[in-house]
Amino acid sequence: MKKLFPYFFTIAFINIFSFSAYAAEKGTIKGKVVEEVGGLAVPFAVVSVSEEVAEQPILTIQTDESGYFKFINLKPGTYKVKVSYVGFTNLFINEIIITEKDFDKNLGNLKLASEQSNLNEVVITAQKPLVEFGADVITYNVGSSVLAEGSTATDVLKNVPMVTVDIDGKATIAGKRSTRVFIDGKPSEYMTSNISDLLNVLPSDAIDKIEVMTNPPSKYSGDGEGILNIVMKKGFKVGFNGNLGINVGLQGNTNTYGNAAYKGKNYNLSGSAAYRQNIGKGNGESYRTNFFPDTTFYYNQFNNYDNKNNGGNFRIGFDWDITPKQNLRLSTNYNANSSDRVSGNQFHYLNEDYIESRLRNQANLGDGDNKNFVFNADYNLQTDTTGGKLAIGVTLNTNSNSDFTSYNRTYAFPSNLNPSLQQNNNETGNDGITFNLDYDKPVFKKRDQFEFGLAYNYRKNNNDLLVENFNYTTQEFITNQKLTNKFFFKENILSAYTAYNYRKNGWSLKTGLRAEYTNVNFDLSTGEKYNVNPYLSLFPNISINHFFKKRYNFGATYSVRINRPRENALNPQVNNADTLNISYGNPNLEPNYTHQMDFSFGAFGQKWSFTPRISYSISKGVIERYRIVNPNGISESTFSNVGSNTRIAFWLNGNFRPTNKITANASFNIVQGSYSSNLNSSLNRDGLSHGATIGFSMQLPYKTAFESNLNYNNNITAQGRNKGSISSSFGARKSFFKNMWSVRISTSDPFGRRNNNSVSQGLNFISQNYSTNNSSNVNLSLNYRFTKIKSTKPTIPPPPGKQ
Repeated sequence: MKKLFPYFFTIAFINIFSFSAYAAEKGTIKGKVVEEVGGLAVPFAVVSVSEEVAEQPILTIQTDESGYFKFINLKPGTYKVKVSYVGFTNLFINEIIITEKDFDKNLGNLKLASEQSNLNEVVITAQKPLVEFGADVITYNVGSSVLAEGSTATDVLKNVPMVTVDIDGKATIAGKRSTRVFIDGKPSEYMTSNISDLLNVLPSDAIDKIEVMTNPPSKYSGDGEGILNIVMKKGFKVGFNGNLGINVGLQGNTNTYGNAAYKGKNYNLSGSAAYRQNIGKGNGESYRTNFFPDTTFYYNQFNNYDNKNNGGNFRIGFDWDITPKQNLRLSTNYNANSSDRVSGNQFHYLNEDYIESRLRNQANLGDGDNKNFVFNADYNLQTDTTGGKLAIGVTLNTNSNSDFTSYNRTYAFPSNLNPSLQQNNNETGNDGITFNLDYDKPVFKKRDQFEFGLAYNYRKNNNDLLVENFNYTTQEFITNQKLTNKFFFKENILSAYTAYNYRKNGWSLKTGLRAEYTNVNFDLSTGEKYNVNPYLSLFPNISINHFFKKRYNFGATYSVRINRPRENALNPQVNNADTLNISYGNPNLEPNYTHQMDFSFGAFGQKWSFTPRISYSISKGVIERYRIVNPNGISESTFSNVGSNTRIAFWLNGNFRPTNKITANASFNIVQGSYSSNLNSSLNRDGLSHGATIGFSMQLPYKTAFESNLNYNNNITAQGRNKGSISSSFGARKSFFKNMWSVRISTSDPFGRRNNNSVSQGLNFISQNYSTNNSSNVNLSLNYRFTKIKSTKPTIPPPPGKQ
């Protein structure tokens, strides 16, 4: 019997260990997070679970869209759960005991009470990570950024990983040739003649987060190789709350802003207003060498500008829960921008011996006004008890832009050349309507998701250009009939899509197909008419993701995207603001299709994440600006389907959070591009583009926070390269008076103004360009937060076993 005892002991130990392991796999804690007033579900609340005596959580997750959460694979023991969400008091549930026999704990409805005068705890503990890296999307949480306070959407985008913003304020995803900007899931470039005007006055304090989508799902338009989706705050806090602030810079720029929201039992009112004044100064140099069989000559150009811009942004939103299953949201947005511009140019003509033969001076004066109004209506209906949802949305927009510029050209020598005076008056109108219907429904016990939808987009653009030249003999302006013209553009796009999402055992398969029927026509007042043959485009989309071992994720995607030529590229009106470098559109452009594939891997820990990604794409009929130089030395720039382009891109994205007060994130990309053109052999070239973003933020003692960002980009183009440019920003914020007041000081490019260098080359020319602007600046911001809510206490359920 004694000999058998070790065997019995071993078998018993194995059984106990196996049962314990089985229990560890079965231990669960679940529940639903709701608002104390009204009982509405709280989606995306942060829920963490930790051992009773531990300070650091074991796992941290977010509630789903219905407010549910669930922790699995917990070992027997005593746990505590913490629930936090911006605008609500933190909720703690202690003494949650999991045993081998009682391993499934349902906490029921956990009611969050709205935050009162104690804002301090919410700000520090409920803060989301600044950057979240996912398999298909990168999310930049604007509210977690020190540098974002008191700034605009353009300023925020400069610090988003994988995003570059050029000197004109145009934002693109690194490695993508065409990027579209959406607001709350709807295209924004249709709403204004210049998207930069909208982003320059859109206050960052009204923005919740920015999503970087390198492979947009079928629900989104097939246009553009990537999407930047700006998600606005909805203001879902109980009671009346908001903030007021002012931002002042040493360069003379100012920004005042305010946000307010009121939430009743079943409705929400929100609004924001901002006014921005900005001063832009800079200079540039351009050196062009022109090669011809019998001679070589040079054009050197020196430019400077001093621009003043001011604009306002006003938003109003109304959200109404008609019934528990019906919701209506109405929102409006109004932008107004104006500008005063002063610039000067010097044109040096040099012969093949580099001896100057002519010097021309040009003084430019201009002013402009832009007004834009957008109305959105969205209706959501829960169609059944299993989670089916129907969404109907309508967007109406109207935009008007007026721009006036005068060009005064004189010659320093030779003195026998006559001066000239020209003025351009450009009036642009842009109107559109967008309709969308989307339906999604969980199927197979809510394991999978089925979606389908319809959309219609109509857009009309009118461009009226009046060019007049001054007659020094009669002392009057005469209309230039060759340059004066009116351009009328209409576009209709009818879309339909269907998608299916399969999920099981850590696997997720998303597949979808979108079809778009496009009808475009445009004509000129001179009589030319252009009717593009209507065309049907199909956009398949497939994404496979596998999450395993609780911390690893592998993903692969494939999609087809389109880059449609827009009115600015199609409009053949000639722009001779620079008579040595004229430009015009090409009405014969065709759409460009891109096939793109992404492979990603993610590793996630409690304090870090690491997500490398490889992307491959091939484009046919790439649309890019193309330049030629005539024998008289005048260059003509237009758009063309230059040929094909193949790209292989490698991204490294990482996030490290050693403590709950320190966060670091970094993104690096390198892109190998290969151009092939039947139009011009000089376009046949290979090259590398590369860029990097590094960010660091830290919560310091005495309610102080610090943040810094460093960005670098170096990109190739069809005819050359935009050489490396570096930008940096640093900021510190101090909160006081129970976090109701905060002051921030920040600096941009403190080590010197941003320089932009580029080179372009054609069959008979090579051009080098250098420019700099007043990006170096120091800003001081003051912000006040207010809230008026009746005092309530959070409802905490009794611990399990003590009910």
